[in-house]
Amino acid sequence: MEQEPILNEHNKEEFPPSHTAEHLLNQTMIRMFGCERSRNAHIERKKSKISYILDHKPDRKEEKAIVDRMNELIEEDLPVTFEFVRRDELTAESTSEGGRYAGVSLDKLPEDASDTIRLVRIGDYDVCPCIGKHVRSTSQIGRFELLGTNWDEMQHSFRIRFKVIQ
Repeated sequence: MEQEPILNEHNKEEFPPSHTAEHLLNQTMIRMFGCERSRNAHIERKKSKISYILDHKPDRKEEKAIVDRMNELIEEDLPVTFEFVRRDELTAESTSEGGRYAGVSLDKLPEDASDTIRLVRIGDYDVCPCIGKHVRSTSQIGRFELLGTNWDEMQHSFRIRFKVIQ
């Protein structure tokens, strides 16, 4: 019988649909704007906020494109799966473009992160380390709704406020 891997303790109780939507939104922003995953997210059941550092303020068409893409991904009913890997398997070669774990970054993990890392995959669209709760497939998220955005010109920070409607 296989032993369950030992992971870091998790101190949050996520709302799985919103948390899974956060993963999709991160990858959507990476693909649309060439930015990094957010380092500033507050994900809740009623309203979530997440910020990205961008080179320009997205216009209304770009905001609509974000919402449209999110709802397309949700409707695609992509499977959400988990994979356990040893930290030392996530080398520069394996995380580079074309590698088995392409795009996986460990820079948001705490210094005392366990040797075993849980990767969350959403179809072929996104993969990242995460120990939170998720839905089984994207169709369980519901509809992605943009509540508003803010732009901080000094920081080049684009904040998105959203909720998921089930």
